[in-house]
Amino acid sequence: MKFGDRLKVLIEEREITQKELAAQMNIAPSTVSSYVQNTREPDFKTLIEIAQYFGVSIDYLLGYRPANSNTTISEDELLRIFRQLSPEQKDICIEQCKVFIKVNQRRMKKSS
Repeated sequence: MKFGDRLKVLIEEREITQKELAAQMNIAPSTVSSYVQNTREPDFKTLIEIAQYFGVSIDYLLGYRPANSNTTISEDELLRIFRQLSPEQKDICIEQCKVFIKVNQRRMKKSS
């Protein structure tokens, strides 16, 4: 996934428009549009500001994964989403994941 694709997802998750993001970041709406369309990339300063605004890492925005990373892209995405939840939502999410684990364990026992 390219930078603009990730930015588009973040904008949609935040339920704001590109124009609203541009106003928050003090940049032209056409600039944000060109980022989302993957026709332009931000400079370092703007990249840092975007990461701070959305509470994500620059690595996430750029799709960078160190070769020695112990996590998958899905795990990184799950953690990013989890961090945005309220404490109550985090508790519910954890409990739901525990249910998934139990279901998987039962399936594995049946297939053995």
